[in-house]
Amino acid sequence: NIISFMTYLAPLPTFYRIYKNKSTEGFQSVPYVVALFSAMLWIYYALVKSDETLLITINSAGCVIETLYIAVYLAYAPKKAKLFTAKILLLINVGVFGLILLLTLLLAAGQNRVVLLGWVCVGFSVSVFVAPLSIIRQVVRTRSVEFMPFSLSLSLTISAVVWFLYGLLIKDKYVALPNVLGFTFGVIQMGLYAFYRNATPRVPAKEVADDTKQASVDGTFKVAEHVVTIAKLSVPPPPAEEAIAKQENDKAAAAAKEEDTQGKKVANMGSNNADLQV
Repeated sequence: NIISFMTYLAPLPTFYRIYKNKSTEGFQSVPYVVALFSAMLWIYYALVKSDETLLITINSAGCVIETLYIAVYLAYAPKKAKLFTAKILLLINVGVFGLILLLTLLLAAGQNRVVLLGWVCVGFSVSVFVAPLSIIRQVVRTRSVEFMPFSLSLSLTISAVVWFLYGLLIKDKYVALPNVLGFTFGVIQMGLYAFYRNATPRVPAKEVADDTKQASVDGTFKVAEHVVTIAKLSVPPPPAEEAIAKQENDKAAAAAKEEDTQGKKVANMGSNNADLQV
């Protein structure tokens, strides 16, 4: 119970980061939704089997902790991620759990109900350990362990070993069997962490917006150029009043010039007459 409780608390740094940055970034909600569903199933199994105080206490704590994680995720997730999380919550934690509850109550009784429910718990406990596969895929794709904390992988592995031994000691195969797979996936996650912890992260091309970035030949990314066309401004035409005044000035100048020309002609004619008289 102590180790499992520490395992439930292992994602705290992740959710503190979500709270601090006000963003879920690349984190997934699926592992926490599935973990909540598994805890609900194990509480039901422990109540049906009876005398399973340890299973009831740790899975009750798990339900509370996982619910808080999901609430924080929903508070800061983008709209699309919120809708997806809400859908799988309704589908798995309400629909599927309600169906299991109904079928086990109607189709079996006594020890048969314990056996049926035990195998159901085994199947869905396996899904808890399979859920992080989406994170493993992301680690391989991006070559980054940012979204797979080592503390969580380590605590899951240790928890799987302890619960496997506990299942053997109380001779409950339904408790022991799923933790074999849990140990396997825990070791895989720790191995990936050791392999990629010093690797250079790779940014997936689909995460880069086509309208703001373009890939260069050497694989790096650069900001796309923004071309701005600057038009040369022309001198605006003069107002109508100024045009009319200009025309009148031009006419007056032309008339003065013509008058001056006529005066010169008259003067020249007078000079010629005087010469003739002499």
